[in-house]
Amino acid sequence: MITNRAQVKYSLMLTYFLFAILLNSVGTVILQVINSYGVSKEAASVLEGFKDLPIALVSFMFAAYLPRLGYRNAMLLGTLLVTASCLLMPLIPEFWMTKLLFFCVGSAFGLVKVSLYSTVGLISDNKQQHASVMNTIEGIFMLGVLSGYWLFGAFIDGQDPTSRDWLKVYWCLALLAGLNAMLLWRTHFANPVPVQGSKPADEFLAMLRLTYKPLVLVFILSAFLYVLIEQGLGTWLPTFNNQVLHLPADMSVQATSIFAACLAIGRLGAGVLMQRINWYLLLNICLVAMALLVLVSMPLANLAQPQPDMSWTSAPMAAFVFPLIGLFMAPIYPAINSIMLSSLPTSQHSGMTGLIVIFSALGGTTGSLITGFVFGSFSGQTAFYLSLLPIAAILISLFYFRQATLAVSRA
Repeated sequence: MITNRAQVKYSLMLTYFLFAILLNSVGTVILQVINSYGVSKEAASVLEGFKDLPIALVSFMFAAYLPRLGYRNAMLLGTLLVTASCLLMPLIPEFWMTKLLFFCVGSAFGLVKVSLYSTVGLISDNKQQHASVMNTIEGIFMLGVLSGYWLFGAFIDGQDPTSRDWLKVYWCLALLAGLNAMLLWRTHFANPVPVQGSKPADEFLAMLRLTYKPLVLVFILSAFLYVLIEQGLGTWLPTFNNQVLHLPADMSVQATSIFAACLAIGRLGAGVLMQRINWYLLLNICLVAMALLVLVSMPLANLAQPQPDMSWTSAPMAAFVFPLIGLFMAPIYPAINSIMLSSLPTSQHSGMTGLIVIFSALGGTTGSLITGFVFGSFSGQTAFYLSLLPIAAILISLFYFRQATLAVSRA
């Protein structure tokens, strides 16, 4: 059995890479089910809920029990579940199967993310190392997102929007998931020592009691708002590229990889920046830059016109400018997660991660549903302009989050 920390990190990275592709494929799949199955935008938007609500439910029900099950066993169970789901997708080309896929992916990720975040606390010796590992893993996650857009794009027929050839991508994903399961099987994960005399019900109640802390409450609000923005924009960006910027379907998905690449670069570089710049100042700069990019990009999107032979050289400027928002969005989520987790003892990391996953999932579902409704009822530009409201709200919540962290450090 593999026992060293480096091998555990590699296992965590591959697992997160796999789930990055599956989770963030929802935007691509929404575009494809609209084109291939004739599903409306409002109906397709529920796919985010089928993905995110099981994440919240599984995290809520099992987060406090995972240390007893074992973090490796939980991650292995989740990986085997998505392996089976991917194998079924091309065999049952129906919209209900797509819902089932994302239900399984969400349920599995509820197990995986709590286990993964908790394991980071066990292989880190101090706050600085914790933040470094967290940013690296989140950076790998974004590389998975980036790879996923190009992987799906390779199977999408840009000339025939109704083609179902894109379903063949799930054979590749099933193979990757199977290889990941084999690696997890061979990797030994250390688990925290349960508090003597504690029961699973006590640990579950301890997770709920965390929400009474002011620091945790303001953090939960910040995480909820951030994921609302990221999922609202990221999930609907392929459809925005296709229907507002008039890019072909395959090119619309591939263009979204610019957003993912910016997120990956931003997260991988965030660790270096936060060693030199105070986290609160950095995140405020990022939020203001995000708002400015929305205000600049949407007028550019209004200038886009349909072209019979669209190419990268003739694509609208908005297709390249708006995704840059990912650079400034990137440091926010891992930074606040790391600050929150490193403020708690490792025995509380599983419960706290459960809360992170729950409210992140609720934020993602809310963001996608709101964006999908506004997109279908009004326009894509209106839907993306709406992101300015939660951006402003995060600016306020981060102020109180910093105040709460300072109060904890002085205590």
